[in-house]
Amino acid sequence: MVKFSLRPPSTRIAEADSVAVIGLGRFGSALALELMAKGTEVLGIDGSEDIVQAHNGLLTHVVRADSTKEETLRQLAVHEFDRVVVAIGGDIQASILTASILLKMKIPTIWAKAVSDPHGEILGQLGVHHIVYPEKDMGQRVAHLVRGAMQDYVEVGEDFALVKTTPPKSIIGVPLGQSRVRATYGVTVTAFHRPGKGWDYTTLETVIEADDIILIAGQTNKVESFSQLR
Repeated sequence: MVKFSLRPPSTRIAEADSVAVIGLGRFGSALALELMAKGTEVLGIDGSEDIVQAHNGLLTHVVRADSTKEETLRQLAVHEFDRVVVAIGGDIQASILTASILLKMKIPTIWAKAVSDPHGEILGQLGVHHIVYPEKDMGQRVAHLVRGAMQDYVEVGEDFALVKTTPPKSIIGVPLGQSRVRATYGVTVTAFHRPGKGWDYTTLETVIEADDIILIAGQTNKVESFSQLR
């Protein structure tokens, strides 16, 4: 049951730089709050009264509602949004039904959280545009960090990653053009951070110092191997 009608404000928010987030668990809440922090208006929808109350005042609008009912979503003007995130994780059936309704509404861009590979496959078969696996992706990311001396790891495509790490001795004190990092190790040093000066792009003349932090790009196995050099 909808807690209260939001038709007028929801219609207004749907016309702005806005996103509807359905499901305000840990993932949905973090996503919604980050969107708000970046200036995006957010309509949050969840079936739990306690969760809705906890987000009251933190999001542009937050409503207790059953997202598996098309009439309810239309009352909230969800069909007028260009971007909707289905962040439901605990109830796979509700996630699938909600995604199906949104696709029927012809929402231009739908993101959905999947808690397992079969869940993601079903969402994909329905036609959901973007499917994310928060727990799986985070587990893989942390595994990469644990294996090496990397300070941060971001996979940007199949078998390609960006890594933040400390520089190995072999490239310290000489211009990058002379250290031949790409030819020797198969990675590219794209930027560096120097204490007191912040981040800057690298050039062939850049001389890396021992206290610097570097950002490297390349195939996953090569950036991992490079980050383990000392």
